[in-house]
Amino acid sequence: MDATQFRTDFPEFADTTKYPDSAVNLWLNLGQKTLNPDRWCDYLDIGLELFVAHNLTIAAGNQLAAAVGGAGGQVKGPLTSKSVDKVSAGYDTGAVALQDGGFFNLTTYGIQYLQFARMVGTGGIQL
Repeated sequence: MDATQFRTDFPEFADTTKYPDSAVNLWLNLGQKTLNPDRWCDYLDIGLELFVAHNLTIAAGNQLAAAVGGAGGQVKGPLTSKSVDKVSAGYDTGAVALQDGGFFNLTTYGIQYLQFARMVGTGGIQL
């Protein structure tokens, strides 16, 4: 797995200015050290890519906050309601969030990653 393959599979991260190869490679390298190939088997590549996509999305949000004068890295959950004048928006995050998903519930990539992680992490391994 490399940055080129990641960008092919997830074209929404094609902007190398916003998502530089150094950032993609940082998360790819960490993911390769974190995801056990014997456990993930054929799902290893998609697991790595979802892990990278999740972390790049979190990092992009931090960069955006910092660019407009905010503090990058602030912890906040999904939007559950917001009102501006007579317009309001709310999301039923419980409908898509995974129980005990924590940090991974902050992006759709994280939710998908955690679904795979739970799937490959179930059951025993026969040697």
